[in-house]
Amino acid sequence: MKVLVINAGSSSLKFTMYKMAKETMLAKGIVERIGLDKPQLKYERQDGLRFSEQAAISNHDQALQLVCAKLTDARQGVVRSLTEVEAIGHRVVHGGEKISDSVPVTPEVKAIIQDCSTLAPLHNPSNLGAIEACERVFPGTPNIAVFDTAFHQTMAPESYLFAIPYEYYQKYHIRKYGFHGTSHKFVAQATAEFLRRPLETLKLITCHLGNGCSVTAIACGRVLDTSMGLTPLQGLVMGTRCGDIDPAVVLHLCKLGMLPEQIDDLLNKKSGLLGVAGIGSSDMRDIIAAVEAGHVQAKQALNMFIHRLVFYIGAYHTLLGGADAVVFTGGIGENSTYLRAEIVPRLETLGCRLDPAANEVMGKPAVVSMPNSHLKVVVMPTNEELMIARETVRVMDGTT
Repeated sequence: MKVLVINAGSSSLKFTMYKMAKETMLAKGIVERIGLDKPQLKYERQDGLRFSEQAAISNHDQALQLVCAKLTDARQGVVRSLTEVEAIGHRVVHGGEKISDSVPVTPEVKAIIQDCSTLAPLHNPSNLGAIEACERVFPGTPNIAVFDTAFHQTMAPESYLFAIPYEYYQKYHIRKYGFHGTSHKFVAQATAEFLRRPLETLKLITCHLGNGCSVTAIACGRVLDTSMGLTPLQGLVMGTRCGDIDPAVVLHLCKLGMLPEQIDDLLNKKSGLLGVAGIGSSDMRDIIAAVEAGHVQAKQALNMFIHRLVFYIGAYHTLLGGADAVVFTGGIGENSTYLRAEIVPRLETLGCRLDPAANEVMGKPAVVSMPNSHLKVVVMPTNEELMIARETVRVMDGTT
């Protein structure tokens, strides 16, 4: 089965084509700056062919048509006809409470995605737009929606409810939903395979660390708790998001004269590492470079990032009743040997000891803790696109 995976943003369209018999990536790329100046297509094929080009693209339909033209091109493509695409898997950020699994796209599912746009206004409208574009460009081809929130739907009420009057949950569905679920699910499964243990026997703390960051407690393949909440703002210190904060700070900012839209922009786009470090960058590599150069404020930002993550790992270790492994994934988690070397020694009370030589690994699966560590530390690259493709095949096959 050939599966096309689509991950649409407000001004981007990321795509990956798989041949699922051996989970072979045939081609991948992204169309960026859709509707803006100088839109660009970046394209990469399995055999190493790479190129980028500019194109006049004003909407997602045009971006998808450009992608399809490249995928079927006689010299650059990987399929002879679009009819070879048997299913299309879509990343959808928010499915609310009504969707707890990957599902075929129907009018009812599209209505739910639309309704959840109030909870994910930057993502769901684009996700739905890409689905509808595929319906037009690939008439009759099944579209499968894979939700970031679905994996977290196994949380119990004590994990997902907020301690506000219950009627706000009943009327407005205000609760913790969690995000990065596709990544956490992939990493949990991949870690179980790597450790040669059935997932149903493992207790894992998975740390997705990138510009957006989240940590999840997983027992026997089910989520007990996760750090992100109603929106992706809650939890860890992130690139531009503040993470956990006293809600009264928002009230205080209102009293200072800030509008809700300004506060939203402040907490989501101007806070986190960017806001604290004061170096004009939210990139962890830049933060670490500034720390090594003696930048005091950058050091403070890094300390806050580490403190919050260690706090969550410790809390989830207790919640799980002990864990088998802490798993690092995402751009930072997979590649920052510096950061892992700062974090893991703080976990020694949990029975965890870093192996400095093993910790030099970047971007590939590895155990980076000492052999005698009671709590293993695993580096496991995530692959959300492959997880979406797998989910698409599973739904098409009708398996659970």
